[in-house]
Amino acid sequence: MAGLIKAEDVQTVKERANIEDVVREQVTLRQAGMGSLKGLCPFHDEKSPSFTVRPALGVYHCFGCGEGGDVIAYLMGVDHLTFSEAVERLAGQLGITLRYEESNGRGGPRDGAAPGKRTRLVEAHRVAADYYHAALVDSGEARAGRAFLLAKGFDRSVAATFGVGYAPGGGTSLAAELQSKGFSTEEMVTAGLVGRGQRGLYDRFRGRVVWPIRDITGDTIGFGARRIHDDDRIEAKYLNTSDTPIYKKTSVLYGIDLAKKPMSQQRTAVVVEGYTDVMAAHLAGVETAVATCGTAFGTDHIKVLRRILRDEPGSDPAKVIFTFDGDAAGQKAAMKALTKTSGGPRSRLWLLPPPGKTPMNC
Repeated sequence: MAGLIKAEDVQTVKERANIEDVVREQVTLRQAGMGSLKGLCPFHDEKSPSFTVRPALGVYHCFGCGEGGDVIAYLMGVDHLTFSEAVERLAGQLGITLRYEESNGRGGPRDGAAPGKRTRLVEAHRVAADYYHAALVDSGEARAGRAFLLAKGFDRSVAATFGVGYAPGGGTSLAAELQSKGFSTEEMVTAGLVGRGQRGLYDRFRGRVVWPIRDITGDTIGFGARRIHDDDRIEAKYLNTSDTPIYKKTSVLYGIDLAKKPMSQQRTAVVVEGYTDVMAAHLAGVETAVATCGTAFGTDHIKVLRRILRDEPGSDPAKVIFTFDGDAAGQKAAMKALTKTSGGPRSRLWLLPPPGKTPMNC
């Protein structure tokens, strides 16, 4: 049985963690009086900011929904972590080695006990992302993946910036890599990285170019995979991680980790259609570009953008620009997205036409 984190180590984490920096990962804050910052609450949907942070005291409070506490409570609430998981995440970021109380009569650290569930799932995704990227760079099998990216104008340095990788086609290589790193079958399956069939474990993504999907803090929580081989038995052009305890496709935006600061500064978001569109936009200087991951733009995406863009009554309007293909499917998706933003950030809609045509500005 795992022991408790020593109280003095918990206190050290609380004292050294900067609550302002932690909150700013998901909420845009502005000055609101002596020693106080204000933003839109991450715990409930609101249009007027009622969420306050007092960095000197290390606390937050929302006058709208009543949520409040210290930096550990904040992480527990916003990322659905246990107490231990929140402390472990902060300690890892701060470089603090945690000690654990005696749990089995032998004392010392948690003799072989696994960290919190979320921490383990995120770590499994980090290992997978590193493995996929190394395969893209070094594997002879990934030659087709490198050619695909080069045809799009993305060289090795760009692939490294976005963490793009290649999932080997053998079917079990990632499972073997994760097992070698000490991950259990249950952890691999729960993470959505590995499946379990009649013949044993198999990799979820095989023979495809893969993009790591990161949350707003930069943690990899899922993957998107594109078909590049004609003999791929799965005909779907894109495969995405299914919902897991750390990945909810209805609220995830690809590129949000890179776009959040420019979005906050410019109070503008550009929503494009896919992973390569986000890459191309950022390389062209449009650093506010993001994309949904295998689902339509919806209300949960709006909540994420609203917190970053500070869409508040009385302020200058924030902008969400939708940039989709100009064919019938693109226009239909764009109009649905525009409808979703009614009552939210003010929006502009650009429909990209087929070559030789003029863009449509709605």
